[in-house]
Amino acid sequence: MFTHIDHINIVVSCLNEAKAFFQECGFALEDEADLEGDWISAIVGLAGVRARYAKLSLSGSRTKLELMEYASPPSQRDPDMSKANQLGYRHIAFEVADIVSVVDKLTSRGIEMLSEIQTYEATGKKLVYFYGPDKILLELAEYPKCDPSAMKKDNS
Repeated sequence: MFTHIDHINIVVSCLNEAKAFFQECGFALEDEADLEGDWISAIVGLAGVRARYAKLSLSGSRTKLELMEYASPPSQRDPDMSKANQLGYRHIAFEVADIVSVVDKLTSRGIEMLSEIQTYEATGKKLVYFYGPDKILLELAEYPKCDPSAMKKDNS
């Protein structure tokens, strides 16, 4: 059946701003194009589609990020979409090696975190939510490093 997540698509109001945001976060641009015609209208189930898209990737990840800006038909904002309790797709989480340094880097660029860094005690995962372009809900996640000496003691 399914083998992996190929890509995540996000509709944005300004492709250039969203693309720049994700490139600053370490994504590389793979492809971008203008999309229009019967083929794209058929795929998305909307008449008269004219859109711009950019495909970005992170080194070492198979999952791509596709950003789309629709010129036609115009996009509409759901006023509650960025709230964590709304139905549907909620957020994208990015694993980082050092959450404190990434948070410092993002906040120095004016990006506000929704809270201080939190720790999920059951796993030791550190996490924090923040908003990307168009109030897209994003998460940073740092997982505890595995201590090989601790594993050796447990397996003895």
